[in-house]
Amino acid sequence: MSTSYQTINPATGQALETYSYTSEETVAQILADAATRQKTWRATSVPERSKTLRRIGALILQHKADLARQATLEMGKPLKQSVAELEKCARTFDYYADHAAEFLADKLVATEASKSYVSYQPLGVVLAVMPWNFPYWQVFRALAPILAGGNVMVLKHASNVSGCALKMATLFQNEPDLQHLLQVVLLPGSAVEPLIAAPEIAAVTFTGSTAVGRKIASAAGQHLKKHVLELGGSDPYVILNDADIAQAVKVCAESRLNNGGQSCVSAKRFIVVPDVLQAFTDGLVAAFRNRTFSDPLSEASILGPMARTDLRDELHEQVQKSIAAGARLLLGGTLPEQDGAWYPPTILANVRPGMPAYEEELFGPVAAIIPAQNEADALRIANDTVYGLGGAIFSTDTARAEQLAREVLQSGNCFVNDAVHSDPRLPFGGVKDSGYGRELSETGIHEFVNIKTVYVQ
Repeated sequence: MSTSYQTINPATGQALETYSYTSEETVAQILADAATRQKTWRATSVPERSKTLRRIGALILQHKADLARQATLEMGKPLKQSVAELEKCARTFDYYADHAAEFLADKLVATEASKSYVSYQPLGVVLAVMPWNFPYWQVFRALAPILAGGNVMVLKHASNVSGCALKMATLFQNEPDLQHLLQVVLLPGSAVEPLIAAPEIAAVTFTGSTAVGRKIASAAGQHLKKHVLELGGSDPYVILNDADIAQAVKVCAESRLNNGGQSCVSAKRFIVVPDVLQAFTDGLVAAFRNRTFSDPLSEASILGPMARTDLRDELHEQVQKSIAAGARLLLGGTLPEQDGAWYPPTILANVRPGMPAYEEELFGPVAAIIPAQNEADALRIANDTVYGLGGAIFSTDTARAEQLAREVLQSGNCFVNDAVHSDPRLPFGGVKDSGYGRELSETGIHEFVNIKTVYVQ
């Protein structure tokens, strides 16, 4: 097995850096350092932890220009989107700084005892296995509640964003009182299962594909270690006959193309009832035509390349197979003749069961328009998927749409007249093949603590 690897700029196809995998000896030292640091960190009072969280948020903002450029170079995100990602990370640290004491306070419960209550105690060292699409947000949204709860993190990031991972680690290494709260190991995917088995690791958080999530769950289950999985999604956006079509088109286009369509909660399947099918389709085509790709380092860029050429080629194959099975290509769908992982905004209409655009997750700037016979049929189609991460309904009858979102859509995040997105104030996670457990909010901080009952007679 190779001991080194290169990262590639997806906008140019040129090599960026060469990295060496972390040696077994160094991994062992990192795990030992993490376990030692966690013992002192767990003894730190929650108010003091909150001060540290706020400081981390300030450090992110202080270094956001450098961090943002690294993300854009490594995975192609337009620079403005990279900056916005980091600003959201900083807000999340502030959120937990504000609310950690409340979320971790003992909860008194009236029983026959003289005193009984629930206490929240740290688990230990949490292993984070994270993807490339939001190289900072995926890590920091997990790290903030993990640190608030008295734990520390060891990060195994996606290899194509190794520079982002090391820059995050440097933020902590350069501050004496932050050292070893976050540490990074550079390892291939094959090394993750042995890492989970390490006695220093108490729990695992993973964001990524469903296929890899099954392996993570199996390894964590074998060693009886708590884990949270945020996996793939094929989010349905249901357009009902009383929807504000102009608003729906604007929201749907932005959701599908933001981050190059490379988000688990991007709008992916547009399920439209007959009365508004043509108007919505025409509007979406017009909106996509206005979203041309350009150099992601430009301040004006709104759509960059995909993160890797292999992922771009896989997406193109899904598009071609869908067309061969009867889907109608309305826009895009051709490979540009230039270096890099570029792919144009693409729209497929008349998408039906049996096509990749219907059955699979399209992780890139491709919209699948699925015609429905009526409202009931649209909701049936929305739930006709192995995934259950997010979903949205568009209707001017917000009370009716809310009832459908609450009771009918089978997903962890259901939005009305807006794009699905994560927010530190709200739990985030999925059902079915989109995983289990929750990140963010009070729920997220409780995923990685020992919820301990104390009973005093």
